[in-house]
Amino acid sequence: MSFPAAPPIDTLQRIELAEGVEVELHPAGPLVRSLAYLIDLLWMMLMFLCLGMLSEIFESIFGDKIGFGASALMYFVAYWGYHVYFEAGKHAATPGKRSMKLRVVSETGGPANLGAIMLRNLARGADILPFGYFTGLLCCLFTKRFQRLGDLAARTLVVYAAPAEGILRQAPPPLPGTVPRPPPVLLTREERRAIVRFQERSTTWSAARQAELAAHAAGLTKTTPEEGVRQLSSMAVWLRDS
Repeated sequence: MSFPAAPPIDTLQRIELAEGVEVELHPAGPLVRSLAYLIDLLWMMLMFLCLGMLSEIFESIFGDKIGFGASALMYFVAYWGYHVYFEAGKHAATPGKRSMKLRVVSETGGPANLGAIMLRNLARGADILPFGYFTGLLCCLFTKRFQRLGDLAARTLVVYAAPAEGILRQAPPPLPGTVPRPPPVLLTREERRAIVRFQERSTTWSAARQAELAAHAAGLTKTTPEEGVRQLSSMAVWLRDS
């Protein structure tokens, strides 16, 4: 089976771990991460308003110098702790990331530990330089997995959250009108498995994504990507039932 090159239309990536296990990750790009940060910024502004009132109380009790120092420390801890608290929590995401269906994971796709979460947020100061997250944005644009400096240092990723649990437990029904057909040529075990997996996961992809992946099997289907989706589904039904 030939696999002609085709430019990807989304950021889905497959990573093979040292144990030979393959995982799929969908790194989030700068735009959706920026939107998530804007939402978080609104929450932090509300938090800072509360801290501002608390700072005035500190300054009235301890004086301007001590009160200012205590206020600056509180603002730093609140800003840094906001991200650490939520990203190290159950959902591995701040409220902004959760609203955009994102989460922070390690480069292997597993949960990021507390040390990595702390490091990626400590390095946030470098990403902000010289202004407006310019360095972080530039780094995201020139890394394959859209990692800013903090992500590179902590070996973390911001990815789209996994699909609902159980969505792939049962094979989805084939496309309407699908007739089981054997492959036109003898396939290897890996190729048969790939076709079956294509049909099993197709319901979680858009039509454009299905056509993109079907284009990689054009040497087998010998047709357009759109028609190739239906042919691959027919082959998958035959292979699964045979």
